[in-house]
Amino acid sequence: MRIKMFCFCNSLYFPLQKLLTSLTSLTSLTSRILIPLIISILTSTQAWSQNNPLNPPQIAADVQILVLGDSLSAEFGLERGTGWVSLLEKKLNSTQTQNPLPPFTIVNASISGETTAGGRSRLSILLNKLHPKILVIELGANDSLRGLSMESSKANLDSMIQTALNSKVKVLLVGNLAPANYGPSFNNDLKVMYRDLALKNHIPLVPFMLKGVADAPNASTLFQADMLHPLAQAHPTILGNIWPELNKLLH
Repeated sequence: MRIKMFCFCNSLYFPLQKLLTSLTSLTSLTSRILIPLIISILTSTQAWSQNNPLNPPQIAADVQILVLGDSLSAEFGLERGTGWVSLLEKKLNSTQTQNPLPPFTIVNASISGETTAGGRSRLSILLNKLHPKILVIELGANDSLRGLSMESSKANLDSMIQTALNSKVKVLLVGNLAPANYGPSFNNDLKVMYRDLALKNHIPLVPFMLKGVADAPNASTLFQADMLHPLAQAHPTILGNIWPELNKLLH
């Protein structure tokens, strides 16, 4: 089993995305020329390969898993290769048998700071370009931190799920909760939102990706200084939360 992982390059993606947003309101000939060009750049902009940072990776024809998440999946503040998506790569490689398997590619399109609206705006392009078999959606945390309405978050997630399902892509929804100071009522509403989306669309759900990390007795020792992003030592636990539901979709 061979897996190649990469993610979109934040430093180029965000300025281009902002420019694209401003151009969409124009009807001039210039905008009609520039918008397709920018979309093309956005869809082809990728971070350097971890194994060979001087060369951009080639996309395999057979993309199995597309991860669309935020900083919790983008290895924010971590050494490359230590986040849960990278650990998933290693786990899948460790199950390789002596029989040759077709190329197996994980595309990590996670971006630090990503919201459900941002994920929704990127998804169709990613699906059309990559044609994955499985989509992992790990979004919503930044919506909460920014005070965005839960109704809009739910609508964005629902749209992403339905877009993927209509494209014959299996979907795993990964939920998250807000920091404790947001209060139990707010977090209960988040739990209900993720649960209802999973039930409505008949897809598997990981209710809380940070279970065993954020609620651990030693939680303060498992997070970076901002107390929002887990340290590398917590990511095996995160993968352990995600793996059982994801594994069901692999068979």
